[in-house]
Amino acid sequence: MAFWLALAVPATLMISALAQGELAMDLLHPSGELSLRLLVIALLPGPLIEFFGANRFLRGWLALRRNFGVAAFGYAALHLVFYGIDMGAIAPIIAEFTLPAIWTGWLGFALMLAAASISNDAAMAALGRRKWKRVQQGAYVALLFSLAHWVLLDWSWIPAVVHVAPVIIAWALRFVARARRKSSVKGTA
Repeated sequence: MAFWLALAVPATLMISALAQGELAMDLLHPSGELSLRLLVIALLPGPLIEFFGANRFLRGWLALRRNFGVAAFGYAALHLVFYGIDMGAIAPIIAEFTLPAIWTGWLGFALMLAAASISNDAAMAALGRRKWKRVQQGAYVALLFSLAHWVLLDWSWIPAVVHVAPVIIAWALRFVARARRKSSVKGTA
């Protein structure tokens, strides 16, 4: 419970700022950036465990991964709420929908929605581990669309890539671990 309260503090501060007169437009970047950061945190433990092994710290992080992923979706939803408030009506939202900077964000959100909606044990049991995991892996694609959304809106790729760099590094380490396992299997055969 305390963990969820800590995750909710930034949202509470953003909503409070909005209530005190801050423009929704000014809350778009912080809410989107926090969503991306939490998504990165959710995506890291799997590849890191594959490379370093399941130590106590990484197992603990893995146990919290679902929470970070759902929180990432929550901040993406808050980002969408701020976008709707900023736009003021459905017509301008629909008018912008075909812009690459906008539809990439919508697609990333849809993929996060799919993963978040089945982020529970009952859904895993109903879908079976294999299908459930396939939907959850859509979060990696959501990360790519979120990255594209950020870059296309800001026209500055460096901050966005810096945020995603840990996942890139973790996946590189995952490939190294898999290559090591393959070579050790071939060496023993």
